[in-house]
Amino acid sequence: MAVLVGIHPVREALRAGRPLERLLIAKNLSGPKIQEIIDLARERKIPVRLDDRGAVDRAAPKTIHQGVIAFHTSSQYTDFDSLVRGGGMIVLLDGVEDPHNLGAIIRTAHAAGASGIVIPERRAAGITETSAKAAAGALEHISVARVVNMQRAVEELKEVGYWIYGVDERGEHRYDEVQISNPMAVVLGGEGHGLHDVVRKKCDFVVRIPMAGAISSLNVSVATGIVLFELRRRLK
Repeated sequence: MAVLVGIHPVREALRAGRPLERLLIAKNLSGPKIQEIIDLARERKIPVRLDDRGAVDRAAPKTIHQGVIAFHTSSQYTDFDSLVRGGGMIVLLDGVEDPHNLGAIIRTAHAAGASGIVIPERRAAGITETSAKAAAGALEHISVARVVNMQRAVEELKEVGYWIYGVDERGEHRYDEVQISNPMAVVLGGEGHGLHDVVRKKCDFVVRIPMAGAISSLNVSVATGIVLFELRRRLK
């Protein structure tokens, strides 16, 4: 059984009506946020167990759980075809391996109005306790799909009318000057290697973020925020 940890992620899951099996909360915790979690769980008839801190630590070792854990069995991934049919702005991550970065990107993408995230099944971070915690509840409001082949996913998006924007320091266009159109998909590479060449070549436009300092690139989660909010601004 999978777990969701942390006060904010668990509270957002309850608010969103996500199916949860049960909750485990450290008995020494109190305050309005903890009480809200307990009340929401009781409204949805989700069992809540109060136990000592040691029991909570054992249930989710090596995580910062804040004394609150939710257990669930349902998949956190959506079908790629369903995501594509929804339209809007989709974010594709071409091999992001750090779960903290993945969580931060999910949170940023939701805030920027993206309709979904696409990640590869292999050699990339997936939805884990760490990435869910970093997403700070955004996973309850944005869809995440996994695909076997990122290149093929880009091709399928193009076939149904999506414009594909790759983000890479080698981009030919500035991110704030490129022609834009909806529906769109924004593709970002993983830490260190950037976009893979086979994916990069499939993009309609490859954009760059101009840098004033000596460093040639940004953390992928930071780059995601810069590009997505600019695209959202220009689409209005």
